[in-house]
Amino acid sequence: MRSQALFFLSALMVVGLMTWGLSIVASVIQKSRRVSAKQKHATVPAPKCGLLTLCTADQFPVHVSSGAADIVGPKICFNGKIIMSHVLNNVGLGLNIVVVNISSGSVESSTVLNMKNGAEKDILQRLNSIKPGMMVLVASFGDVTLKMSDEIRDVFVGMGSSLVSSLKYRDNWVFVGRGGTGDKSLFEKRSVNDAKTNVYETYPAVVEVAGCFPKD
Repeated sequence: MRSQALFFLSALMVVGLMTWGLSIVASVIQKSRRVSAKQKHATVPAPKCGLLTLCTADQFPVHVSSGAADIVGPKICFNGKIIMSHVLNNVGLGLNIVVVNISSGSVESSTVLNMKNGAEKDILQRLNSIKPGMMVLVASFGDVTLKMSDEIRDVFVGMGSSLVSSLKYRDNWVFVGRGGTGDKSLFEKRSVNDAKTNVYETYPAVVEVAGCFPKD
C-alpha cells in the first residue's frame, strides 16, 4: 500500500514537472513571437532627399538639381527637407543658393542671385558674406554667366568648385561646397550648352548631384 502511494506521488511530481516545463517553453515561444512581431513592424529609417542609401551620423544627405531650360526651376534638398524648388515658388532665374551652418545643421539662408539684371558688386558682396566653413548648395536656372565675373568665379573656386571657371553661356551647373576652404568638392556637375546635344533646344539637359556630404 505504501509503495503504491509513493509511486502515485512520484507520478504526480513527474507530471507536475513536465507541465511546468511545457509552460516555460510556451512562455518563451510566445515572448519570442512578440519580439519578432515588434521587429517586423518597427520603423526602418529611410534614406533622405531621395538617396538610395542612408547617410552616417557624420554626413548630411543632399540632392541638388538645376533648372530645366528657363521654364522649370531647380530643386535643393538638404537633410531630408526641400529648401528651394519650383513647387515652393522660391526659386528664380540665376543662381539659387542655400547656405547651411554645418556645425548645427541649420539652414542660414536661401537666396536667388540675379545673374542677368543684378548688380555685380551686390552679387559679389553677397557671396563674400558667406562665412568660412559654411556649407553652400548651388543650382543654376537659365543663363548664369552674364554677370559671372572672374572675381565671382574665384569665390566659388575658394569654396571648392573646379568647373565654375569654365562655365559658359547657358550651361547648367550644380555644386555643393564649403565657404573659404578651397578643398575640391566631389559634389559638382555641369551640363554643357551644345546645339548638337541640347535636350531643350537652346538649353542643355538638367544636371544634378546627390549623396552624403561630410560634416568635417
